[in-house]
Amino acid sequence: MYRYDEFDHAFVAERVEQFRDQVQRRLSGELAEDAFKPLRLMNGVYLQLHAYMLRIAIPYGTLSSRQVRMLAHIARKYDRGYGHFTTRQNLQFNWPKLSDIPDALAELASVEMHALQTSGNCIRNVTADHFAGAAADEIADPRPYAEILRQWSSVHPEFSFLPRKFKIAVTGAERDRAAIQVHDIGLHLKKNEKGEIGFAVYVGGGQGRTPMIAKLIRDFLPEEDLLSYTTAIVRVYNLRGRRDNKYKARIKILVHETGAEELARQVEAEFAELKDSELKLPEKDIEAIAAYFAPPALPDRAEGWENLARWKKADPAFARWVQQNVQPHKHPDYGMVTISLKPIGGIPGDASDSQMDAVADIAEEYAFDEIRVSHEQNLILPHVALADLEAVYRGLVAIGLAEANAGLITDIIACPGLDYCALANARSIPLAQEISRRFADPDRQAEIGELKIKISGCINACGHHHVGHIGLLGVEKKGAELYQITLGGSGDEHTSIGEIIGRGFEPDKVTDAIETIVNTYLAIRKEPSEIFLETYRRVGPQPFKDALYGTAAEAA
Repeated sequence: MYRYDEFDHAFVAERVEQFRDQVQRRLSGELAEDAFKPLRLMNGVYLQLHAYMLRIAIPYGTLSSRQVRMLAHIARKYDRGYGHFTTRQNLQFNWPKLSDIPDALAELASVEMHALQTSGNCIRNVTADHFAGAAADEIADPRPYAEILRQWSSVHPEFSFLPRKFKIAVTGAERDRAAIQVHDIGLHLKKNEKGEIGFAVYVGGGQGRTPMIAKLIRDFLPEEDLLSYTTAIVRVYNLRGRRDNKYKARIKILVHETGAEELARQVEAEFAELKDSELKLPEKDIEAIAAYFAPPALPDRAEGWENLARWKKADPAFARWVQQNVQPHKHPDYGMVTISLKPIGGIPGDASDSQMDAVADIAEEYAFDEIRVSHEQNLILPHVALADLEAVYRGLVAIGLAEANAGLITDIIACPGLDYCALANARSIPLAQEISRRFADPDRQAEIGELKIKISGCINACGHHHVGHIGLLGVEKKGAELYQITLGGSGDEHTSIGEIIGRGFEPDKVTDAIETIVNTYLAIRKEPSEIFLETYRRVGPQPFKDALYGTAAEAA
């Protein structure tokens, strides 16, 4: 992973001290909240319902054991003993005292972490495939390019005050595990007919109150033009994006109102002026950054296959975990392990300080000191020998993180909702917990198969409900919480926005509604291998509407 140089260290330390001064002036009354707000947001500090929240940047979701231990330490010392991993591959602390935040940031800086640009109308944390550098279907590791974009965008003098927040995602595999088509810019690494690396460039995706799928505006962008073309896109947006209405300020609205072809023309015109500028990436610079992300030396461990077969035969729970939470690695003697942060009845994405410490220990001993955060609010050990899977599993069992549910109905994405967030209309966490408990039986989960439930407590869609196979959106109606259900969403290479199925459900009726949807699916799927999304795309919404509401007219 990338290591700070002298500039990085000095820059982050300077920002910490600058913010320390701002906090002191706010606490003394010298700074009013209105004046302090933009300053704290630049440093990842939100004011939520009950307390300040600190959002830590985890660029492209990559962490070392040392960094995870520091997050555990911050949770113990400055918070309430836990952290919340988010759909932006970040981590949030929900209860720090404002007076303590500069000290927490100083300690984070000691392990090359910060909270810069985790809020505000700037280019946010650049995200990537959580299996980057390890996946068997990978064309190239996207993280070097994400790091190049991070360096370019950090406190960019031209792009620090955009019309609205701006999000970039990069993937380097055939399967899109980074949801690039619901980002402001999505980059899909590919090779041309000459075998050269480049990007398919998507622009204008996003969720929120106006969900849109990004448009492909360039089929192949040479890697040397990454910064100049990205600059051209953001410059066009910065100049032409709306600033009169924050609900229409995202680039997706600009693409929609301008038209993808016209926007592409404007970007290409800007790019023509920038293409041969200092933004062109020299090959040696790309190679220098890529060297930071060289995979660890993975010795052959062929004994793992025989051991694994024996362990699976002896322990059905272990076999189930391997089946669901371990994916093929580039190296046949290794696997990629998903650590589910969705224990039955738990809070999606939460990890305690002791759990984080234990995961750091496991990664250090068995996973080449590397941990990833997925946008699905789980942790990943990208390089684990099959011969070590049993030991890793036992370590996870000991800390309550061995749930064998990756990709299943209880692997629920949920935002903090009304329990924490000042913007929320409804609770997400209790609903996720109730659904998880209802479908706790592992045999039933296996029968249902792949099914992604995503819950947002408000229209801002931090829980990605628009791209859930089943999406739940909390709304407020006459002072009460209500939940809209959407079906058929997906955030992969075949991205789709879920359709609202009918009228909303009261909190105590949502789980029953989910069960009705699931039972309907099981009754009409062609064969057990046809997952929920495939069935929905084949039959459409009507069978589910009929099951939920009786008739289509009642659902209208």
